[in-house]
Parts: sequence; structure tokens; C-alpha cells
Amino acid sequence: MKFMVKFFFVCLAAFIFISCDDLVVFEENASIANAKWNTSDVKSFEFDITDTVRMHDLFVNLRNGENYPYSNIYLFIELQFPNGKKSMDTLECTLADETGRWYGSSGAGDIYENRFTYYQRRQFPLGGRYRIDIVQAMRTDVLEGIYDVGFRVARSK
Repeated sequence: MKFMVKFFFVCLAAFIFISCDDLVVFEENASIANAKWNTSDVKSFEFDITDTVRMHDLFVNLRNGENYPYSNIYLFIELQFPNGKKSMDTLECTLADETGRWYGSSGAGDIYENRFTYYQRRQFPLGGRYRIDIVQAMRTDVLEGIYDVGFRVARSK
């Protein structure tokens, strides 16, 4: 009986250790109401950085449906540093190939999940709280077919 209890706890500890992704510093996703993303709907994410020595990879997560009318999406991304300074970028994310076949993994029926690289091997210059604001930058005020947008920070391998 003692052996079974010990074995159980060793397996539980191994499962917890293996299932943790120790490279991920931050990840959060935000839903788009009714899968209609308005240009005024800013999705904001705040995260803390304590390691200013290691390199980090930054990603944007997107979930789109088959009803999304384009093969790509442009995003405006604003990064605010702990000292209040800001940087602004435009990111193009390709969601489908020339034939209309969607990229990404199909999670539920007609919904596709993608993770796009925003920056690779970026070193944060300051420790503290950072903020990311993401808005859709397409030439339409209301963009149908985007279900979620998210942001991920991971330590570079």
C-alpha cells in the first residue's frame, strides 16, 4: 500500500513538472464580441518583466472563422514600456494561402487558431509592467470573423 501511495505522488509530480511550459512568461487571450472586431475595440494586455538579461519571443494569437472575408489581417500594435515610452508597429498576419485554404489548427469546426511572431529574441530594456494594445487595421470599421486575439511572451530557447 505504501508503494502505491509513493508511486502515485511520484507520477503526479512528474506530470506536473512535464506539463508546465517554463518558457512562457505571459499569455492571455481576449474574445471579440459576436466575432465582429470594431476599429475602436482596443485589446490590451499587461504583463510584468523581471528578467532584462534573457531574450524573449513575442507572439500574437488569433482565432478566425471560415466567414472571415480576407486572407490576411493587419494589426496596429503599441508597446508601452514601464517608463511610459511607447513604440508602434504594424503586423501583417497571413491567415490563408492563395487558394483560400486556411492556415492554423482547426480547434472547433470552422474556427482556426494561429500564432504569429511579433518579435524574436527581443531583450526587454527595463524591468516592470509593460502594456500591449492591439487593434485591427483593416480598411473596414467592423471586421467579421475574428473570434479572439491574444498576446504571448516566452523566453527564447
